[in-house]
Parts: sequence; C-alpha cells; structure tokens
Amino acid sequence: MAQDVHAIIGASGQLGTEMALSLKSAGESVVLLDLRSPSFEGIQDLPFETVDVCDAALLSTILADHGATRVYHLAAALSARGEQDPQWAWELNMKGLLNLLDWAAESKLARIFWPSSIAVFGPGSGRVAAQTGYRLPKTVYGISKNAGEHWCAWYRRNRGVDVRSVRYPGLIGTLAPPGGGTTDYAVEVFDYLSSGEPYPCFIAEDERLPMMHMDDAVRAALELMSAPREPLQCEEAYNIQALSFSPRELFAEIEKQVPGFQYRCIPDFRQDIASGWPDALDDAAAQKEWGWRPQVDLTGLVTSMIKARMNKPNPVTAP
Repeated sequence: MAQDVHAIIGASGQLGTEMALSLKSAGESVVLLDLRSPSFEGIQDLPFETVDVCDAALLSTILADHGATRVYHLAAALSARGEQDPQWAWELNMKGLLNLLDWAAESKLARIFWPSSIAVFGPGSGRVAAQTGYRLPKTVYGISKNAGEHWCAWYRRNRGVDVRSVRYPGLIGTLAPPGGGTTDYAVEVFDYLSSGEPYPCFIAEDERLPMMHMDDAVRAALELMSAPREPLQCEEAYNIQALSFSPRELFAEIEKQVPGFQYRCIPDFRQDIASGWPDALDDAAAQKEWGWRPQVDLTGLVTSMIKARMNKPNPVTAP
C-alpha cells in the first residue's frame, strides 16, 4: 500500500509547525504550503510551496503535483485579527475552505482535516457547551467556522468528501508564535518569565476558557484522521476537551514553578469575545466514536512551556 502524502496548508503557523514536526518525526511524507516559509528550523528541510489558499487553480495544481492524500487545512484568520479586518477574515476563511473542498470532491483521493473552534459558540451556549448545542457566534472568526461546519457537512453528504473536524479550544505550544487569537495570553505569558516584567494580560483574571496543549491538539487531529470512517456519525465538528482554566489559575501554577512571577490584568476588546465562550466542551461524542482522551494536565502544560520558552530573548509585548 502506497504511503500517504500529508499536505499541511498554513504550515508556518502555530498548529501547522507542530503538525509538520510530528508527522516528520513519524517518518511520514509531508509537504508544506503557506504564504511564508516556516521559521522553525526543524521542518525547513521539508518540501515547501508558496500558495494563497484563495487561488483555487494554484492550490489544486500543487496538491495534485504532490499526490496529496491527507490534507490539513490550517490557514485561517483568527478571532482577534478577524475583528480588525472582517472582510479579509471572511474571504480567507471561507474561500480557502471551499477551494479545498471543491478540489477534494473532484480528485476523490484525499481525506481532509479542517479545524473548527470554540468560537462557534456564543452567549446562550451554557457553561459546558453541548455537542449539538446552541450556537450564535459573536465574531467573524466564529461565524466563518460555524458556516464552515455546515459546508463540510454538505460536501460530505452531497459530494462524498471525507472531511473531518474538531472544535479546538485555545491552543498552547512552543514552536511558533500565536496568530492573533483571543486565548493567546496563555502562550504570550511564558515569554515574560525571563524579563522580570509583570505580564499584562488582556483577559480578566477569572475568565475560564477551554484550553489545550499543542501535543494533545496534534494528536487529536492525527487520531481522527486515522479513525475508520464508519463510526464517525457526527455531522458537525467534534467537541474536544482537555483543560479549562482562568488566567488566575494559570498564573498561580506558573508562580509555583517561577517564584516571584507577577502579572496585571488589563482587559481589552478580547475580553468581550472571551466572555461569550463556554467554560468547557462536552466531548462525549469524540470519546465514544474515535476514542479521544487528553493527556496533558495543567502542571504538565506549564512545565513544558517553561522548559521550552523561558530562556528565549525578546519577550512579546501584548497589544
């Protein structure tokens, strides 16, 4: 049986970088697609193609030329950046997805992974969002992800595309900087630990949000992509839950490991976004249908991030 060719669109971003390294380490055949080449040295030897996902013809040609059989579509405008330029965010998030789904429907060769988000939920979804719970997103990003879930379901039903999706919470990783999301504080804070300066958090200290270490995020995508198709009954993206914590809880765990760590919370427009999201996600369907289980707890997450990022120069300045 021929080896799968894994194509990662948005490969230079936070999730794409970690996905590429994981697949490379497993000995898989990987090609990277993005507008900019990856900054992380560990994946710079992989084949790279410059592509705008809104260019359907070029995207199709590149995927076909490389014989892609598993495609991870990670290019997106995230929540905070999307609010600053709504039309650009909608164009990127929707046109890129539809271009890929059209290609997959025509080629009939590839399995697609497309991440949705907790941003599909909004006020009224409850503290623990149900798999098929109420959704009225407050952001352009959330609106596009909600619409994208419906498009994926339509392409599955009507054009036979094997497209799979999870609703990611905030993702916390070490290899690439965050890309403009509301939960980015949980990554940025670790770049302040060696500066001696208090971290200026843009979320209220008691605002609990679902979060996930990047190791779990990558593993969730790869496990879902490897699962047999028959048990996957969910028409929507799967809720997946790992951790839920507030800035206060995260910073308390950091202070245990870095005595003297200080912060101050100065909520900005991102707090209004965060306040509309649930505290946690009910992921019973993912557990039942493809065996999802998180592995990284809060202490493990903080330990991993400190080890990876505390000694990096040039701490981030939060906007």
